[in-house]
Amino acid sequence: MDQHKDSRRLAWCVALVLRHAPEHVAGSLIGRLTTAARTYLTRDQWLPASAVSLLLRDGSDEDRRSVARNPHVLGRPLPGLPGPARYDARRTPPALLPVLRTELGRDPAAGRVLRAGPGGDPAAGRTPADEAPLTTEELLVLLRRHGTHRPRIPLDVLALPHEADPELLWFAHAREPLPPGSVEALLLRGGLPLRAARGLLDVHTARTHGRSWYRPAVRAVRMGLVTPSELVDDVRPAGLALLLAALPVTRGLRWTLSELAGMHTALRRALAPLGDDPRLWAELLRHAHSFPGPLTDLVARTAAGTLSEPPDGPALPGLDRAVARLAPKAARPSGGVERELALASLAVPMETVEEDIRWVRDCLDRGLLTGVDVIRHKLPAVWALDEEHWLGAIDHPDRYDRPEAVLAARAEADRLFTVALGEDPDAWWRAASTLPDFAGTLPHLLLRVTEGGSVPHHP
Repeated sequence: MDQHKDSRRLAWCVALVLRHAPEHVAGSLIGRLTTAARTYLTRDQWLPASAVSLLLRDGSDEDRRSVARNPHVLGRPLPGLPGPARYDARRTPPALLPVLRTELGRDPAAGRVLRAGPGGDPAAGRTPADEAPLTTEELLVLLRRHGTHRPRIPLDVLALPHEADPELLWFAHAREPLPPGSVEALLLRGGLPLRAARGLLDVHTARTHGRSWYRPAVRAVRMGLVTPSELVDDVRPAGLALLLAALPVTRGLRWTLSELAGMHTALRRALAPLGDDPRLWAELLRHAHSFPGPLTDLVARTAAGTLSEPPDGPALPGLDRAVARLAPKAARPSGGVERELALASLAVPMETVEEDIRWVRDCLDRGLLTGVDVIRHKLPAVWALDEEHWLGAIDHPDRYDRPEAVLAARAEADRLFTVALGEDPDAWWRAASTLPDFAGTLPHLLLRVTEGGSVPHHP
């Protein structure tokens, strides 16, 4: 029993640490777990999207089965949209078939031609080519015509008999991007090679971007096809990658709060070469509207000062807000003596957990504390990393009523882990394995891991 409890606690702590670890470090941490701890990890409610992608792609069959049964892993695919296992039972709605007949000049479902043969008999004009499944060219015609907003009709089209080469679809998309609904349908349909699926996220040759441009990117992460870090490299142009930090608030497909925090982590990691130099951030924003390449190239050229004058063109709406969310900024809480008391209270838990949560939430509302303060001062460290211990339990990942505090806490934890541990997998493992029983704050923990021995009583 104690062994299972220890494995469960370790898996919980590793899941929290995986939020902030680079991908190669995350893979190393997962690989070091025992079989029991790994099983608990795949069932943990705090398993981040990046770890889900790694487990689905590189894990064992048992890992994939456990992740698939995890009720906290959202939408592979979301309810209401079919996944690959349900496609055999899916049929194109009859009302759509006349439209497709008109567009193709033949019946895509039964292979019947629409022109009459000699004597007025339609069957007399049928040829073997007319009875063939949809070709790649015909499929592209239908996918380009349908799929401007949602994937429903493209999914119906893909349910028809067709023989399409995924590589040819990808190459056609590279010449002229498919609409976002069709790209999302192709991702949901499954069966694409990974490089083709990731290539469909590149829309730098598009003349315009519709209001649903981000749906394929969110779907790719949600399905475990890519990690947020890979998404930063795959989404082009660079301005769209930055816009993933501040998507419009809609009732449709969007980031959960945890996914948004993971996206912020990946983007900040890519933007790290800019440091805190406001001139470099201003230069980045000036060029991001028109730079056609990936964000990593834009950042490297901005830091090196090798960018030429950006061409005139339409601005990307919302880009200023997205960059402002990612740029380093110092929090300036106020409160004087009350703030000092609030900081001290983080190290002295109340009599009950509920009372402690009410106090922290009240201090956040009054501006006495920020998410950064919680990460730095709340103890034990694992409670600071787990928002449920200072914001209370939730029933859905989108329903934190103080999202900015969560995002600020995640960003500060990213910074502390990166500064202290860098990209050393051994150091990250020591931090994760020490976390379950460590009674101090997160800065104390990282100091112990990096310097060893005892730690001071104050950060």
